[in-house]
Amino acid sequence: MTNPSPLAGSPDQGTPGQAAPVKSAPPPPARESGMRALLPSWSPKLGIGLALVLGIVLFGALGPMLVGDPDAINSIGMTEPSGEYWLGTTQTGQDVLAQLAHAVRGSLMVGLVVGILATVLSALFGIIGGYAGGAVDEGFSLLSNVMLVIPGLPLVIVIAGFVPAQDRGWWTVALVLAITGWAASARVLRAQTLSLRNRDYVAAARVAGEKRWRIITVEILPNLLPLLASQFVFAVIAAILAEAGLSFLGLGAANSHTLGTMLYYAQNGFALQYEAWWWFGPPGLMIALFGCGLSLINFSIDEIINPKLRMPKATGKADAPPPVTPAAPVGGAAAEAPPAVAGDQAAERGNAVLTVRGLNVVYRTDNPVHAVKDVSITLGRGEILGLAGESGCGKTTLAYAVNRLHRPPAEVSSGSVVFHDRDGGDIDLLALDAEELRRFRWAKLSMVFQGAMNSLNPVISIHEQLDDVLLTHKPDMSKEERRARCEEVLRLVRVDPARLDSFPHELSGGMRQRVMIAMAMLLDPQVMIMDEPTTALDVVVQRGILQEIIRLRDELGFAVIFITHDLPMLLELSDRIAVMRAGEVVEYAPAREIYERPKHPYTRQLLGSFPSLTGERGAFIRTGESSLTKNEGAPQ
Repeated sequence: MTNPSPLAGSPDQGTPGQAAPVKSAPPPPARESGMRALLPSWSPKLGIGLALVLGIVLFGALGPMLVGDPDAINSIGMTEPSGEYWLGTTQTGQDVLAQLAHAVRGSLMVGLVVGILATVLSALFGIIGGYAGGAVDEGFSLLSNVMLVIPGLPLVIVIAGFVPAQDRGWWTVALVLAITGWAASARVLRAQTLSLRNRDYVAAARVAGEKRWRIITVEILPNLLPLLASQFVFAVIAAILAEAGLSFLGLGAANSHTLGTMLYYAQNGFALQYEAWWWFGPPGLMIALFGCGLSLINFSIDEIINPKLRMPKATGKADAPPPVTPAAPVGGAAAEAPPAVAGDQAAERGNAVLTVRGLNVVYRTDNPVHAVKDVSITLGRGEILGLAGESGCGKTTLAYAVNRLHRPPAEVSSGSVVFHDRDGGDIDLLALDAEELRRFRWAKLSMVFQGAMNSLNPVISIHEQLDDVLLTHKPDMSKEERRARCEEVLRLVRVDPARLDSFPHELSGGMRQRVMIAMAMLLDPQVMIMDEPTTALDVVVQRGILQEIIRLRDELGFAVIFITHDLPMLLELSDRIAVMRAGEVVEYAPAREIYERPKHPYTRQLLGSFPSLTGERGAFIRTGESSLTKNEGAPQ
């Protein structure tokens, strides 16, 4: 893979041992703020969707003013399109173009009214009920559940029996469709509101004394706007299709011009038998194009709700990450750090189990983010390698790249990740296909995820979750063998096997953490990546987990990449430490050397921030630089 060229604003590479000159980078594109941030970003599908919808809307709004009377009868019927009648005539000589213009306007009115009414009703019942809770929520939920089981078609048939055909306009159909079409959306909004009302910022608003209506409109509603917009678009599409279907069956707006009634009269006029495509084709095409346009807009709205759906833009070399020579310093102060060569020592000893060379990971967004920059590390067999750094420095991104868990817009732009199997073979992880990667994961390299104690499925027992791993990777094992293995790994992490049939909520945080470590050990992997496995645990439980990791490493011989921002913990736990900052490994050395002779200013700053347990209040255990200046490469 070719080396990528620098991103805009990246500093030029300096010569080894010298500080790289820092150029003034152009300001990054300004982020959209306020309501503009809730609008879809421009894309070809959004442009096509808007063009289709706006074109049809303009035709429906202005067309009836430019064409003749749709009910005017001419002497000649069933004429093909001509200069006089652009879309031909019907069986009774009516102008199809005039009918189409008025029909588009009628269908748009039905869709707009149904979309507004259904969205407002779903918001009222879903959001207010979800936030209020109690009897209000139960009553609204009961009503929405009842409305869900009332089918719209029988209701329209009943209404058609009571309302004379000459009095049954498009508004009647729209009202029925709106009343029967809001309940499903209300349930979705209720579920989202139940989640949002427990967020910290909503609790803070309640504590601050804000009224309920203000909390709903200011704190909750803006977070639901993309979902409401998507539901509105879906309601419009569904209403136009439903009206067309009902009218085609003779149950629609008999005294109004809609695309559905146009198809109904085309059917009754034997347009198919006479092959009068100009009569039934245009209304069907209008429905298809309008539905396609709204669907494309809806896809763009979905990208706001879930940004992971956004496809990365095609970028050239100018957007690729810059190659970083390992010996080159990072920023102005990095000249004091020596080349990171500690990783090569394990390779020279011939006991390497994982080798990462020149790994670059870029998030391909509008303003590309170079999250991992030319990282090279080597993990020795049976070694604990600590990965330290502040939040956002790229530790987890590096772990996900090694395990091929990153998803767009993240991509590995260059570099290599090679696993050295204990049987002597080498596996290029970046070259594995999906099936090979599935077999490799957990069998040879497993991972304990960040916030691991919350990674267990709350509705499935511990045994089922452990057993699922064995069923996937070792389907030949009997049920008794699988249970015995599950009990064995629980004993290894010192959890009573009797807990195997428990559910996650029945275990303490420390026990859930141990269960996740046991799950990672099920297939006897050679490498375990632990991403802050002691987060949210108290100090005593943390100490117990760390002791278990060291003991298990000594007993089973697996290697560990231990990720944390707690450098003192790594000094005690790790054999070697890689210190990361802004996506780069700025120092890489044995733990004792990191503690006694740190070479990089950032490492010295981390070590210098430890409060003293024996000195005066406010004193630190070591002197040195208390801060890094901005021109030393600190993130802005």
